[in-house]
Amino acid sequence: MADTSEMINGLVGGMFTHPVRTPLLHTPDEYGMAYEDVTFPSLDGTPLEAWWIPAPGSDKLIVANHPLPMNRYGFPSHLEPWKQMVPGGNDFEVNFLPEYKALHDADYNILTYDARNHGHSGAANGELFTWGLFESRDVAGSLTYVKSRPDTAGMTLGLLSRCMGGNSTYVAMARHPELFEDVRCLVNPQPVSLRVMAGQALGAMGIADRIDDFDRAFQLVTSFTIDQVSPIEYAKSCQVPTFITQVRDDVLTRPEDVQAIFDAIPVADKKLFWIEGSTRRWDGYTYFPEHLEQLLDWFDTHMK
Repeated sequence: MADTSEMINGLVGGMFTHPVRTPLLHTPDEYGMAYEDVTFPSLDGTPLEAWWIPAPGSDKLIVANHPLPMNRYGFPSHLEPWKQMVPGGNDFEVNFLPEYKALHDADYNILTYDARNHGHSGAANGELFTWGLFESRDVAGSLTYVKSRPDTAGMTLGLLSRCMGGNSTYVAMARHPELFEDVRCLVNPQPVSLRVMAGQALGAMGIADRIDDFDRAFQLVTSFTIDQVSPIEYAKSCQVPTFITQVRDDVLTRPEDVQAIFDAIPVADKKLFWIEGSTRRWDGYTYFPEHLEQLLDWFDTHMK
């Protein structure tokens, strides 16, 4: 059996701090959507690659922020070597394009981009992943870009921020509240705290009691503790109507963590929906294309 310290260092030094870049296997035109490849800077200048998917005649715009370790298309976890990358039965493809197609058909413009160190976007911060802290600059950059374009500056804005994208959104809300004054609502599938996800991973490895050692190893790589990258405190700065969805029995997290994030959001207009009957985290990312009514209802209600 490998030394437990080596196991912890391997866990920390892998996807928890250094995301693996993955290919974009689909593009919007495959789903009948005209689009444009665009690029814009993050708040710190990191170049971000994006798809602009216009809905002619519409003044409603959704900015989509993707999860770790995905990109704006999704994640090719039906193929090696990515198939075994995330345990817990998450070995099937995640493809966001059907979801974008449904939103586009409902008359929404879409801007979706690769976060730093993901997809085709630029490398930054030593290609370090910080669970939303540095990545929040990308969310801020996307909103700054939207406000800078003459054709989008006056559009009604909504956010679709999944997992890492959601954590990053909450941090950006805390640090740059002025950028969110025109945002009408947020849909946030699968937010997560690192302490909980790390605890689940350590438990699966039979070393659940080593969370403090994980915390120290994470700090030695990133300079942050695991609680410093938690979205819970940052969620307290969210001032827009928010819809959170989560696979209740997701083996990579625990429902009380998602409940704590939800409870921290100080607005009255919020909703938490539990996806039942699965333990696979990926089912939280593929739920909406098969169950569009809640997604469309939330955006339609708040973006009139």
